[in-house]
Amino acid sequence: MIENLTKETFLERVYDFEKNKEWKFEGKRPVIVDFYANWCAPCITIAFALELILKEYGDKIDIYRVDTEAEQELTAAFGIRSRPSLLFCSAEAAPHIAKGIMPKAELERMIADILKVEK
Repeated sequence: MIENLTKETFLERVYDFEKNKEWKFEGKRPVIVDFYANWCAPCITIAFALELILKEYGDKIDIYRVDTEAEQELTAAFGIRSRPSLLFCSAEAAPHIAKGIMPKAELERMIADILKVEK
């Protein structure tokens, strides 16, 4: 099950942008953060693909969701204007944002290319 993050849990588990101006990843393993809205049909579709990915990758990555309606300050901090938007984060590289719906194969390619994680 993919866990929803609030601003507070995001600051603890992903990146504390209030304390650090430079990127400093707070997680233990690479992360995908899904910025979504409940009314967004493409968000529902990508959520299903992310659930499958989480099962397939096991403990190699973490996947979280952020409700853009409830967490507007967090959403604004990353300039999220379209939904779904996925934030790919790791300790090794700057975060990467991907916008819009994409097939599971494209998500897997991005996990390999950006997060450097294989199944």
